[in-house]
Amino acid sequence: MSMKRREFVSKAVAAGVTVGAAATASSFPKPAVAQARKEMIIVSTWPRDFPGLGISAQRHAARITELSEGQIVTQYFAAGERVGAFDAFDEVASGNAQAYNAADYYWKGKHPGWAYFTSVPFGMTTPEWNAWIKYRGGQELWDELGDQFGLKCLPVGATGTQMGGWFRKEIETADDLKGLKFRIPGIGGDVMAKLGASPVSLPGGQIYENLVSGAIDGTEWVGPYNDYFLKFYEAAKYYYYPGFHEPGGGLSFGINKSFWGSLTKWQQEVIKAACYEEHANQYEETIANNGIYLKKMIEEHGVQLRRFSDEIYDAFGEASMQVFEEIRQHSELARKIHDAFVDNLREIASWTAIAEVAYSVQRNRVLGIRS
Repeated sequence: MSMKRREFVSKAVAAGVTVGAAATASSFPKPAVAQARKEMIIVSTWPRDFPGLGISAQRHAARITELSEGQIVTQYFAAGERVGAFDAFDEVASGNAQAYNAADYYWKGKHPGWAYFTSVPFGMTTPEWNAWIKYRGGQELWDELGDQFGLKCLPVGATGTQMGGWFRKEIETADDLKGLKFRIPGIGGDVMAKLGASPVSLPGGQIYENLVSGAIDGTEWVGPYNDYFLKFYEAAKYYYYPGFHEPGGGLSFGINKSFWGSLTKWQQEVIKAACYEEHANQYEETIANNGIYLKKMIEEHGVQLRRFSDEIYDAFGEASMQVFEEIRQHSELARKIHDAFVDNLREIASWTAIAEVAYSVQRNRVLGIRS
């Protein structure tokens, strides 16, 4: 074939492809295009523009629209802007909104199984939980639970192992917890109740005012990066670690099941991609900032870092086992979720103990990193 002939054929093919694509686009039924575009109202349990959790939720909502190239248009409402923080579940399950960004352990009153899809005492760290959700049947159990409430849930954020919380006084023995009004949701709150504390469940935006007024004696929230901006150090100086109640896990993007079913496969995959992306982003952002903000609180605000004693931790453990047995008695599904969680925890953690944990201990010993 001559050079001119090859050029002619190349141009003709290119022209044909262009014309064909244009013809296809122009002949695509406009009603179908309109039907493909979805409006998605997202409600949240987090304050607007709050560093960490709040910004992550806003970033995720915008990312869905961006990744979908406008096929899914999101409208985001922070806690209190459309419904109260703890009303997000009912708002989405009813179909009044299409999705929520929240911690699913807030809904444990509806079914205790929800807690396992955020975090439970003495449970999995975030990487371990990720492995369970993605590769060891966790997502399937989450779907089974969600089906009972008309929801499809996906991981959308993680903050890693959390701090034990803020206290007005030093906690030297388990007896020091008795009578404390302590803000702590999820199964961790049930454990504190077993130890004589009075657990209080408050959304993030209401914790500071209750701590300052003395309505509560202490609180847990997340960790230094998130806690710094709520200024808990102004009312409570003792900051305890490690938290027994939330060793890791994830946040939830809960989607109305009927709405989820109305999406194309491509739209569903876009939402999943945005969720997985933000799940990693929030975790990594938190890990990157925790050390910086802990140092600021200690050096600039006089925060006293304290470690729970083994005696206190043993008390947390004993109370946790009691609560877990009560959960197993709740229902067949609760027992199924708990037993699967524990079985996978033991298997996954047996490896992380050999690799991750043992390495961290030796690395910190060699480098002189002290806890």
